[in-house]
Amino acid sequence: MPDGVNLVPSVRNKVSAEEWQARVDLAAAYRLTDLYGMSDLIANHISVRVPGEPEAFLINAYGMLYEEITASSLVKIDHDGNILMKPEFPAGLDYGVNRAGFVIHSAIHKARPDLHCVAHTHTWPGMAVSMLECGLLPATQTSMRFAHISYHDFNGVVLDLSEQERLVRDLGPVNKAMILRNHGLLTAGATIQEAWNDLHRMELSCLTQLAAMATGAKLIDVPSAVVEKTFMAYQPKTRRPFGVMDWAALLRKLDRIDPSYRD
Repeated sequence: MPDGVNLVPSVRNKVSAEEWQARVDLAAAYRLTDLYGMSDLIANHISVRVPGEPEAFLINAYGMLYEEITASSLVKIDHDGNILMKPEFPAGLDYGVNRAGFVIHSAIHKARPDLHCVAHTHTWPGMAVSMLECGLLPATQTSMRFAHISYHDFNGVVLDLSEQERLVRDLGPVNKAMILRNHGLLTAGATIQEAWNDLHRMELSCLTQLAAMATGAKLIDVPSAVVEKTFMAYQPKTRRPFGVMDWAALLRKLDRIDPSYRD
């Protein structure tokens, strides 16, 4: 059990049952992101809208590793960045919220009420593809899921609120995944399960593309009609929501390794 889980007392009796479940699932998403090699020390963030509180969302305390995060260690903030509820950290560990995390996540939560979870990473495959002019190629079945992915040009570290308008504009009204040029990856979904599943699949798509490009061999071009047909097979109402079926199995995996995320 990571030492970090002992940092804060449980807040289970201070929140609704619905919020507590959201906290458990969000803590699991952080642990899974670390387990699958997509974390970056204390950087990056995954957020979820608080059930019953549309103007509030949960996000990680800036100072904890993903492997330390628990349901009780998450910080509740509103769209303006006001802290509504934070963990009772020991003296000297008064962790707050990462500024870039607030700017990115609040922008999407405010503009897209259909998206309840937002995830952002700085993995090496994601950052590498974000540097490529070609972006993410729809060259495998998995990557065709992101055939119409959004792109956001790099304007420096995301600290200025003026960046929110550009983030929302570039994500668009329907897309749920975006490559932040020269930066990293971003996914969002109606649920934590959906957003995390998209994150895992986009990471795999980036990794596969880089591996293929590294061989120097010519890549096979898939006809655009086939790409579009495959893309449509991954759209809402075409198949069951992604991430739901495998979530229970992923939680069982976490429970076997370390169930402290539930604290």
